[in-house]
Amino acid sequence: MMTQGGGTSLAGLSTRYGRRWGSSFCRPPIVLAIVALWLGGCGVIGRQAPTGLPARHKFTANQLVVQSDIRLPKNHQLIQDLETLREDLASTLELPLQKQPVTIYLFADEVRYAQYLQTAYPNLPPRRAYFVGTSDELAVYTFWGDKIQEDLRHEYTHGVLHASLKDVPLWLDEGLAEYFEVYEGPRGYNREYAEHMGEALRNGWRPDMLRLEQLTEVQQMQKADYLEAWAWVHFMLHDSDDTRGALLSYIADLRFEARPQALSARLQNTLPNTESRFLAHASTLTQAAVTAGAVKVRQ
Repeated sequence: MMTQGGGTSLAGLSTRYGRRWGSSFCRPPIVLAIVALWLGGCGVIGRQAPTGLPARHKFTANQLVVQSDIRLPKNHQLIQDLETLREDLASTLELPLQKQPVTIYLFADEVRYAQYLQTAYPNLPPRRAYFVGTSDELAVYTFWGDKIQEDLRHEYTHGVLHASLKDVPLWLDEGLAEYFEVYEGPRGYNREYAEHMGEALRNGWRPDMLRLEQLTEVQQMQKADYLEAWAWVHFMLHDSDDTRGALLSYIADLRFEARPQALSARLQNTLPNTESRFLAHASTLTQAAVTAGAVKVRQ
């Protein structure tokens, strides 16, 4: 059973993660109600007149609009990867291909990117990439760097989800983005996450979806929460037809309802042994990480 507030937390592992955290975005139905405030989550809050957006090169491909400082042909590997990702999201989550476009603003370098964000969103903390959703536009902001493919996949996933659903609970939004950002190795498998989860499980940590569901603002999300959100998504998509069906049914309801019955409540009613099944699945993920590490050491 998924319990609230009990057990050991993953938070003790959070300082060990050295990567991009906390994609900032606003859900379109919320943005107009909080235009005057910045609470660390929504990029549109306190926005000044933006200047310096990439505009040198622009093209559209299958509901993807790219404005870039860098010339990218439509058949560039990154663009093809995002087009494939769009189809993969629709197929995996059983959603129709989204019609609302997602715009990517690709800056030539980190300096240009940081200067723009400081002007347009002065209260945003430094991040490699952001997704900002408003009633007017679903936009990804990032720069050309070593993690460009991972960052684009993560933020573009947010865009497609918000173009397809009435609303997306924060934990699920981030869990799916963490899952689909993976572009190498086993599908959706994050070895670093699996290693940290293994350590947490050995220290007595237990999953708590109900706790995750109560997180409604990006600034509430800690690094360990992203890990747990990813783990829930991986478990539900890979463990069995029952778990996959429960997640897809919930996502289907989100197409038409902003606040359907919570997934944790559904699982308690239909899969009462969810926690034990999650732990068994987590064990296979952590064992795979140990095995991969051993192979790497031998090499």
